[in-house]
Amino acid sequence: MARLFGTDGVRGLANGDLTAELALDLSVAAAHVLGEAGAFDGRRPVAIVGRDTRISGEFLQAAVMAGLASAGVDVIDVGVIPTPGLAYLVATEEVDLGVMLSASHNPMPDNGIKFFARGGVKLDDAIEDAIQERMGEEWDRPTGAGVGHIRRDGRLLQAYIGHLVDSLGEVRLTGLRIVLDCANGASSVTAVPAFEAAGAEVVGIHRSPDGLNINDGCGSTHIESLQAEVLARRADLGFAFDGDADRCQGVDAQGNWIDGDQIMAILALGLRAEGKLAESTLVATIMSNLGLIVAMREHGIHVDQTKVGDRYVLEDMAANGFTLGGEQSGHVIMSEFATTGDGVLTGLHVARQIARSGSTLAELAGVVRRLPQALVNVPNVDKLRAGIDPVITGRVAAISKRLGDTGRVVLRPSGTEPLVRVMVEAATQEQADEIARQLAGVVAERVGLK
Repeated sequence: MARLFGTDGVRGLANGDLTAELALDLSVAAAHVLGEAGAFDGRRPVAIVGRDTRISGEFLQAAVMAGLASAGVDVIDVGVIPTPGLAYLVATEEVDLGVMLSASHNPMPDNGIKFFARGGVKLDDAIEDAIQERMGEEWDRPTGAGVGHIRRDGRLLQAYIGHLVDSLGEVRLTGLRIVLDCANGASSVTAVPAFEAAGAEVVGIHRSPDGLNINDGCGSTHIESLQAEVLARRADLGFAFDGDADRCQGVDAQGNWIDGDQIMAILALGLRAEGKLAESTLVATIMSNLGLIVAMREHGIHVDQTKVGDRYVLEDMAANGFTLGGEQSGHVIMSEFATTGDGVLTGLHVARQIARSGSTLAELAGVVRRLPQALVNVPNVDKLRAGIDPVITGRVAAISKRLGDTGRVVLRPSGTEPLVRVMVEAATQEQADEIARQLAGVVAERVGLK
């Protein structure tokens, strides 16, 4: 069987690939594997389960809770909550397991199941593989008092919102008018209350989820309506979140898009000024714009680059004690306050830097001069051969030498498809587009599948 878990849990078409039966089996297997690994320390285990606003999350959450309870796990249902909120609660409530039903920025028909271990951290690959191996096995089912309780606790959502506000310390956002695009997702219940409690004047848009409209033309992957609203309201800035609120993108007062690279630069410089940027290092992936690397270097900050995926950013941060990392997509991790990316937390702390400095978002983001970037997906190829084919590697080396410090080339195989992504940065958009087109042609010719 192919590996069920991807880089961010199990995802698929809800009620197609991802069924109630699968959700139940996964939950039972997770309870067994973690229990036998000693994660429950011999006590009756407790899990927190939450979801985003997708209609399919209702039946999938019910299946997950049923599976856990049938395996003797007590379950706390927190309802709709951002993924980082659930991770935070798993840590602070000292429970044994967390399960989040969400497909993040994916379209509404998709959904996903993400597990968090004690402490609010993602499961290791070996544990995920063991869970998959144990699915569908015969087992001795508890009866009577041995089965788990399921209870609802709305107090925990408010505790998470309080944590977001408290993370700002003494800084208030008074005088800032901020537009928040909640993507009709999980931030609909947290973003506006948190920013208002922090003192900002807030305009909330796309915060009326109906189960069907999550990420639909809104949120961090569709910022056009946020840009229009910021201009129409003469706001100081705006933030857009994705469906489960672990990503954040910005818009300045002129309606200009501020991406995750610029957001990380703002936070890195702010944390360094406060003596909180460990080792003067920011962790980013190889897909971050070269402009971020150059800007940080000019300010004495090292950028440690990882493979694409927030789990690799997290691994690097944990292994080396770094305090800030993230991705160009706006998935930003502030380890002082969170165990995973948190879009609302990120937005609050960008606004905090504006309030502290007296500068505008445009002025703070201007530290990064983004290089023009082109990205071409080359489908139906042998993605493993692409990294070792002598013609391809030779062409990449020649282009890289020619670009020098003015650009770069990255070839990245997809983790799930027979596809290679060709990313080129150069001095002009025309140059980036032309190089990417030519290199994509070489990849297709050399390692294309017949």
